[in-house]
Amino acid sequence: MASTNIHIKPLNSKNFTEFGEVIETKGRKSYMINGGMCERYDHLAEIKTDFAQGKPIISIFRSRHYQFPIKLTLLEKHPEGTQAFMPLHNDPFLIIVASEDAGHPSKPQVFITDGHQGINLYKGTWHGVLTPIVKKCDFLVIDRSGKTPNLVEFHLLEPIIIASPFLVNSSKT
Repeated sequence: MASTNIHIKPLNSKNFTEFGEVIETKGRKSYMINGGMCERYDHLAEIKTDFAQGKPIISIFRSRHYQFPIKLTLLEKHPEGTQAFMPLHNDPFLIIVASEDAGHPSKPQVFITDGHQGINLYKGTWHGVLTPIVKKCDFLVIDRSGKTPNLVEFHLLEPIIIASPFLVNSSKT
């Protein structure tokens, strides 16, 4: 499963739909509130959680930045709820996700944000850790807290190498 040739794709709603929702205002409808002083972009993502066993919470995660090449050794998923990440900065960051294949993650895909986009990962989506690539960054995170576990980790037998931010695949899909 090791690879030094994972292409980084620009994040958009079309190419990310298998893994979750892209949280962004670009191309979205809005309306004015607060006496015409504020533009509201409504329902950009839907938080889903097992309310019988947990509740949605808001946190701030502060992540150190990664330098290339990035050595990916761990993927995780949250089976009891969605997990949303919204940057509290303008720097691009990587999103590493994988489909499920017989209970394990398949070969990961890597997306890069435009610095203003966030994501809401669907329940059970395999993903890498927060991966800022410019500097240490804060993220507003909305996910599930509860008495039952909501984390499954998968340690890769062979690390996957993300070689360079310059391998960005500019295709639209």
